[in-house]
Formats: sequence, structure tokens, C-alpha cells
Amino acid sequence: MKLIIRVVIALVVAVVLLLGALLVLPGEKLAQLAASQIEKQTGRTVTFGGRVGYTLWPTLGVKADRVALSNADWAGPEPMLTAERLTIGIAAADLIGGKVRVTELSAVLPQLNLSTRADGTGNWVLGPVDEGQTGAAPAAEGRMESLPVSIEALNLTGASLRYAPHGETPIELTQVDLALQWPEPNGTVLADITLRPAGAPVQIAAEIGTFEAFLAGQVASVGASVTADEIELRFDGRANITGAATGRLTGKSSDLARSLAVLGGAEGVETPAVKTWLIASDLTYTTDGRLALRDLTLEADANRLRGAADVVLGDVPKVTARLSGDQLDFSALLPAGDADLPAAAAAGTGTDPVSDGWSRERMDFGWLAALNAAIALDVQGVDTGSVKLGPSKLDLALDNSRAVLKFLPASVFDGQVQGQLVVNNRNGLSVGGKLSFQDIRLEQALGQTMGYDRLNGEALGELEYLGVGNSVAEIMSSLSGKGWLEVGKGFFTGFDLEQLMRSGSGNGGSTVFDQLTASYTMEGGNLLNRDLLLTLRGLRAEGEGRIGLGAQDLDYLFTPSIQRGDGSTRLSIPVAITGPWSDPKIRPDLKRALEPEIDAVEQQAKDRLREKLSEELDTEIAPEQDINEAIRDRIEKEAKDQLLRLLGGD
Repeated sequence: MKLIIRVVIALVVAVVLLLGALLVLPGEKLAQLAASQIEKQTGRTVTFGGRVGYTLWPTLGVKADRVALSNADWAGPEPMLTAERLTIGIAAADLIGGKVRVTELSAVLPQLNLSTRADGTGNWVLGPVDEGQTGAAPAAEGRMESLPVSIEALNLTGASLRYAPHGETPIELTQVDLALQWPEPNGTVLADITLRPAGAPVQIAAEIGTFEAFLAGQVASVGASVTADEIELRFDGRANITGAATGRLTGKSSDLARSLAVLGGAEGVETPAVKTWLIASDLTYTTDGRLALRDLTLEADANRLRGAADVVLGDVPKVTARLSGDQLDFSALLPAGDADLPAAAAAGTGTDPVSDGWSRERMDFGWLAALNAAIALDVQGVDTGSVKLGPSKLDLALDNSRAVLKFLPASVFDGQVQGQLVVNNRNGLSVGGKLSFQDIRLEQALGQTMGYDRLNGEALGELEYLGVGNSVAEIMSSLSGKGWLEVGKGFFTGFDLEQLMRSGSGNGGSTVFDQLTASYTMEGGNLLNRDLLLTLRGLRAEGEGRIGLGAQDLDYLFTPSIQRGDGSTRLSIPVAITGPWSDPKIRPDLKRALEPEIDAVEQQAKDRLREKLSEELDTEIAPEQDINEAIRDRIEKEAKDQLLRLLGGD
């Protein structure tokens, strides 16, 4: 019993002496001891550039100003961590028992300088130093040994982060706040993070299971929620410290443009005017920046797409996808005002392209530079704002601000189109296409694309075109190209050739035809045609002239003819069509119509005169012979004969 009492007394005396020594030990000395232990455990040098204070019980605490932690020897001279103030709290009772339990680790205005080397090792990988070794202990593939301590709480306020993956563009973040709770060394970490990539706060609430194993490079369960102005994202799955992850991603936003801005989207790029959007997908991400999305559902406003996609992240992401959908409305992707041109024409508003000309509002397709893509679409319908497609197979390729849309085929204007359309915004905006089509309703095609719906019928043909400019007016005024078309039964509205050529009521102001064929070229915004052929019941019409695609005017001449039973022409009355599309002037050209009749009368008079002169002169005058020459020759011959008789000849 006495022995036990003596041992207890000795222990008490030892503790009192130890506490007394600590009380008289300056804070700087304590900091040096702490720094020495940290360097021994991590291989990194810790320096204190300001005041150092401490507490003893129940928390052994150190509070130091201007603290720096050195970098890995391969990562450069800049410290890996600096902080204006660092506070460390250690449970004193656990420390006496030989366990280091950090109850608080706080840093004010810290700066983290993170990087990786070629083998993937991060400069944040820490390890104990062997005798005679300096710098960080090597660790394979970013793994780190289990920490010699447990940290219950970590707080960073106003942190700045620079992350430089080997061979890639560094990522920099400022004004980052972090609150991490880790009550059990082998348990789950709860983290609340605030990022400000574009000024506005983005909140991240994350849970990482078996965090100690996660830090050691093992795969752990991960859940994270991202919330910001107008956006919510949620991920549940598994990941490791290198960033590789697999799981389920869901998200929604009520304002796409605002969401992209909050998340640090590209500045100066106009985003499509999409409001609400949703995403749900199985996700796999690898550390080389590749993202695989399977069982993917995308919703943007009323549009819904399903399928799969692969994304290669970078300065300009590359998307490869195969998607299917029902009825899609892409009119919001077009610049405001231009998508409604045909509708405005029908309504007769101030933006009517027929009455006021094409819109001169500048179109901005800068958003084409935001990504590269190769997307296959199988859809039941698409509304682009100016053109509506039916069931269609489409391939969209987007590369360096140049978009190519292929129809494989596409249903449009009650017919089918094959070929491709191109929008190129690399050096100014240009549009072009090469298309073949069949069963196209012309009143829909011309009405929806050019506001001209007077020609009706199903067309077969080809079209190749190119336009340059930053507005619809500039593009239409620069159009060049060529094409041809054939139309079966159809009709023109606005004039009635049958009523013009025959007596009767005609067709009520329309020209009904059996067939129409034509070829054309385009230059400087004008469509030029020389071989229009139109066949009607007992009539035939030929046409030539100019259709002003840019100026929206006409200067065209129809020449309808009444045919005899043998196919010869009985009567022709040319019809001139001039003026704007909205109100063309249609007038018979009577002067041209009468020219053949005048010519016929003149020819009959010449024939009768030739016959009379032949009788009077007693000589045959051929039709091709000049009458004046025939008279002169006859006079010369008669004078010669009279002279010979006078001289006594025969």
C-alpha cells in the first residue's frame, strides 16, 4: 500500500513539474517543438512568421500568425500552404494517453498551391521522413499513408486555391470557405464548401465514407449536393482522392444562362434562351478528363432527349452522343426576332420580310465556340422557329465554331430532304447547304423560308447555296448557288392564265398546271431562270427572268400559248410579273402579243405584191428575192431590149 502511495505521489510531482516547465516555456519554443514533430511526421518544413500563443487544458492549443508549410521537393519553391492565422487544438487528455486527436484546425486566408507530377502523385501527399532523408516520402499514384493523427474539425476561411495538374491548364479559385467534420477516424466526413467561381456563392454539401481510407487512395462512398442561384445538382456514388468517380447524377435549373454564369461559364458567349432544364444520368469520370453518361435523360423547357453521351473535358469540351426524342422545339436557339419572320409575314407586322425586307438585326452565333460535338438525333419532330421537321434522323457535327447538320433523311414540308446544312462562324457568319428533296410542298417551303406562298404543288429537285453576312438581310442579298425542280400538278395564285387566254370564268384567279420544270442559278441574292416550262390543259407557258431573293421582288415574263391539235401555236400572250412579292403587278404584254400578228399581215401583203409584180413584169420573183432588185433587173432588161431594136438588131 505504501508503495502504491509513493508511486502516485511521484506521478503527481512529475505532472506538476511538467506543467510548470510548459508554463515557463515561451510560445516560440513550443512552436519549434511542434514544427519539429510535424516535419518528422510529414517530411515538410513548417515556419511561423508571427506571434505564437497556446493553451494547455482541456485543449492543448496553438495559435500562430503567418504560417507556411513547404512544398514537395519536385513541386517548386512556393509553399504548399500559407495562412495569415493558423489555430490548432489538441485534446490534452487523449494526448496523455498517447493518442493525438485534433479537435480544431482552422486557417484564416490560407493559400493552397496544389499540383501533380507526371505519375499522378499530388504534392499534398505527406509521409514520415526516414533517417537521413529530406523532402516528402514517395507515394504511388497519389496515395498517402494513414494520418498519424485524427482531425475532428477543419475550417478554412477566405481560402485561395491553385491546382495545376501535370501538363494541363491550372485552375484557380478564390474566396473558398470550408467546414469539415470528422468525428471518427474510420468514419464519415461531412463537409460544407462555399465556392465563388464567378463571384456568386456555390454551396457544396458532401459526405465521404471511410475518409481515412479515402485519403489513403482507396475508393469510398461519396454523396454531394451542389446548390447555387437557380441550380441544384446531386451526386451519389463512389470515388477516390484522384477524382475518379462513378454514380448517379441528377440536376435541375430554372435559368440555364444564370446557372452557367454562376458556375463560371465562358464570358462573352451568348447562351441559348433556355429556362428550365433537368439532367439525370449514370456517370463515370476518369482522371484524364473523360466523362461517360449512360441512361441519360435531358430536358430543356418542353424538350426531352434520351440516350448516352461521352464528354472529353477541357478548354472546349467535346461531346459525342446518340440521342432520341419526341417533338422538340429549338426555336429558342435562334437569335430573337429572326425565328419569327415567316409568322410575322403572315400576320403583316412591322417585321414582315415581304413588306419591310429581311431583318437587319445582327445575329450572334458566338455560342457555337462553347463546345465541339458529334451528335446523332432520332426525333419525331423539330421546330427550329422558321422550319418544322417531321420524323427525322439527323447528325450534328460541331467543330471550332462550324456546325454541319446532315439529314439522313429528314421529313419536312410534307416531303423528305437529304443532304446537309452548314453554319460557319469562324471568320464571320456564313450559311450554306447541298440538298436533294422529293414530295416537298412548295407553298410550305417557300412560305416558311421566304414568306412567298403563291406557288403550290409537290416538288422534286436539288438545291445548292451559300450566303454570307451577320443578318438575314445580308445573307439573303448575298446568296449564290444553283438548282433544279420538277413539280407535278399544282397552281399559282394571283392570276388566271386560262381566263386570260380563253373566254369563260377560268379558275377563279389561279393558274392550274399539269407540270412545271425549271433550272436556276443564284448570284448576288438573285435567282435567275431561263427555261421555265409550264403545261396546262391546251396551253403551254414558258418563262424567264429574275426573282430577287434579297430585294424580295420579281421581274419575270411568262409567255403562255394556246396550242392547236397538231401542237403548233395558235395564239401567245406574254404576261409580265414585276414588283415586290407582297404586291406584284401582273400585266399582259399586248405589244409583244401583237407582234406575230403584225408580222403575219406584213408577210401576206408582201406575198400579194410579189404575185402582182410577177404578172406585170412577166417574170417570176422568188420569195427570197428582193423585190426592189427584181424591179431594177426588169427595167434594165427592158431598156436593153428597146435599145437593140432601135439599133436594128433582133
